Amino acid sequence: MSETIEIEFKNLLTKVEYEKLLNAFNVKDEQIICQTNHYFDTPDFTLKDLGSALRIREKKDHYEMTLKQPADIGLLETTQTLSKKEFLAAINTGILPKGIIQERLEQLNIPFTDLEYFGSLTTKRAEFPYNEGLLVLDHSLYLNTEDFEIEYEVLDFQRGQVAFKELLEQYNLPIRITPNKIARFYLQKI
Repeated sequence: MSETIEIEFKNLLTKVEYEKLLNAFNVKDEQIICQTNHYFDTPDFTLKDLGSALRIREKKDHYEMTLKQPADIGLLETTQTLSKKEFLAAINTGILPKGIIQERLEQLNIPFTDLEYFGSLTTKRAEFPYNEGLLVLDHSLYLNTEDFEIEYEVLDFQRGQVAFKELLEQYNLPIRITPNKIARFYLQKI
């Protein structure tokens, strides 16, 4: 179990812009990893309405369940590692494993038994250190949709904001309102 504050800046990209950045940062095919996020919420989207999200991330043979909740700056991420058996039970039966995330949801008055599996989003991801943070280039596929995105994860909000703005300017990328992945997923789902 871990709890961290996630501070990230993001911007949607066109396919051309995405490919331009892959080339600019010399990203090789072998640097791109594939991961799948599996999303859960109540039938009436209680987590979404609270600005929160619950996902299980599948990356190779590693599975982790993460609850994201609003924090003063960024998001509070509570993460719990799952076995393959727990992952398969969650996806196939909707039965989520007990642990810290269940406790956090109970604090929000959301019974674990009210959660449903809504679907998945697969991302081809390249990530690398950049200017005191982590730069991420994503190509995501979900619900007959694909999109491209740049994310910049940092520890300091102000310095990260300045660095991200400079990066967008350097590569002539227009600032676009960019909902997070789960919000984009739900926009297509609903």
